[in-house]
Amino acid sequence: MTTPALLPLSGRRIPPLNLGPPSFPHHRATLRLSEKFILLLILSAFITLCFGAFFFLPDSSKHKRFDLGLEDVLIPHVDAGKGAKNPGVFLIHGPDEHRHREEEERLRNKIRADHEKALEEAKEKLKKSREEIRAEIQTEKNKVVQEMKTKEKKPLPAVPIPNLIGTHGGDPEDNDLREKREKIKEMMKHAWDNYRIYGWGHNELRPIARKGHSTNIFGNSQMGATIVDALDTLYIMGLHDEFRDGQKWIENNLDFSVNSEVSVFEVNIRFIGGLLAAYYLSGEEIFKIKAVQLAEKLLPAFNTPTGIPWAMVNLKSGVGRNWGWASAGSSILAEFGTLHMEFVHLSYLTGNPIYYKKVMHIRKLLQKMDRPNGLYPNYLNPRTGRWGQYHTSVGGLGDSFYEYLLKAWLMSDKTDHEARKMYDDAIEAIEKHLIRKSRGGLTFIGEWKNGHLEKKMGHLACFAGGMFVLGADGSRMDRAGHYLELGAEIARTCHESYDRTALKLGPESFKFDGAVEAVAVRQAEKYYILRPEVIETYWYLWRFTHDPRYREWGWEAALAIEKYCRVTGGFSGVKDVYSSTPTHDDVQQSFFLAETLKYLYLLFSSDDLLPLDHWVFNTEAHPLPVLHLANTTLSRNPAVR
Repeated sequence: MTTPALLPLSGRRIPPLNLGPPSFPHHRATLRLSEKFILLLILSAFITLCFGAFFFLPDSSKHKRFDLGLEDVLIPHVDAGKGAKNPGVFLIHGPDEHRHREEEERLRNKIRADHEKALEEAKEKLKKSREEIRAEIQTEKNKVVQEMKTKEKKPLPAVPIPNLIGTHGGDPEDNDLREKREKIKEMMKHAWDNYRIYGWGHNELRPIARKGHSTNIFGNSQMGATIVDALDTLYIMGLHDEFRDGQKWIENNLDFSVNSEVSVFEVNIRFIGGLLAAYYLSGEEIFKIKAVQLAEKLLPAFNTPTGIPWAMVNLKSGVGRNWGWASAGSSILAEFGTLHMEFVHLSYLTGNPIYYKKVMHIRKLLQKMDRPNGLYPNYLNPRTGRWGQYHTSVGGLGDSFYEYLLKAWLMSDKTDHEARKMYDDAIEAIEKHLIRKSRGGLTFIGEWKNGHLEKKMGHLACFAGGMFVLGADGSRMDRAGHYLELGAEIARTCHESYDRTALKLGPESFKFDGAVEAVAVRQAEKYYILRPEVIETYWYLWRFTHDPRYREWGWEAALAIEKYCRVTGGFSGVKDVYSSTPTHDDVQQSFFLAETLKYLYLLFSSDDLLPLDHWVFNTEAHPLPVLHLANTTLSRNPAVR
């Protein structure tokens, strides 16, 4: 996105920042004091402190004593008339005062001996060379790291994995479809291989500069976001060598005990979602362990007066805060409302109800609140529990909240009726107040701002076509046909937003004002950053209707990405989809591998690969299994029940 720095404009996705990593001096000459001299200063200060404590602290007999190993007991004298403590004390002598004095003398002698020993050790240290001192320090560091790794690998309780169906295969019978699917797989290889060469361990890749890239949503740490995000795509494509490379990096390098402030929402959907999906697909325990470690680091974000989590949390300190630009210090609906799927699975896998309780508390709070016109505003203050600005959107800031209401119901094997009711109520209000038809006959979803409908639709809102179709079965008053039709109309509108550009790729947002329909007007809205939402909707429409137009539209998008976004070092977004000679933004987003290429691959696969009655995709396209009631572990687990 071409957006101001540090401003996440979306619930489903945070905008990328083309900021290179800061550089620091690497010259040893910049160290002005030798390590030996620093060590000497530290030891001298320590010894001085110890001797000072020994000679200058007041006599212990003047203080209240709680040493049960001594016979003397000191208690303060209380003036019964005033009720105030008298500075004096009564000394109650034990039977062996002489023994007590001998004990104190023995302790003094021991302290002297310890001081002398410390001095001798310090002298020995200072006789060693700088290299020897460094080697000893490194040895101690290695011991600490090894102890931490041993602690981290503590096994979690064994939980039977739900019956998993459709994790492999999906080979289409048609030769043309097989060729298209292989082409998508080759695009994935190109994106992954270049990241492996030029950005390994970094969060994302700059394919033109051929180096690592990151944004503020991941803090200042190299957390390998692309590796975690891409794992399940690699697995279902049968790229098992690449999958194992990613697994090894995660085992050896993925560390969440870093002093880094991250987006709770983004690390949940990308990291926890990606790790859980990789665990369910492969059965490798390390993915579950890492997911739980990260989840524990996110829990302090919920320490607010209302239980609505902060947008960001420091993984080391646990300190949270919200985006500075958010209305009145508010949390974002699509961020705190997009935790349910992952947190329910965490409680299922660990037996720890805390994750489930956190997200259910959010739901209960929202149910109690008044909603203007039945709509959920995008901003909620975590301190006061009040709505911020009355701005409602099914695109950025709101989108995945509605998605997760529906998917909570689906993931529960359609038993979470509370979630389904909240979804149905919300969709009815959205249809009434936000969905309109343009003069040219295009159905679009606008945004409600302070009582006014803005006739603008974002690329992010294009996911809703797939959501309406996915939620058609089980809708009120048997309106399944209506929602299938509504989903198809949204898909057509979003396809038009692609078709009306020079590159056949859709802009970030597009308007419906007068003669302008499905076209971006402002320069800042004309970019395409490898987003998946339109292709996501094509895939859901294909699965539910098998109308061949959705595969045709998906292939059009794949060819446009290949032609205009592919560069030697990977894939890059473009800054203006209306220019026939586009400028690249030089960012290969992690969600391109997690979502865009995965949905394209599934679009040209048969329906038995990740069937939708057994799998539910999180908002980052990470598949999580439906938790069927027949599963005995689930039915006995009070955390999930």
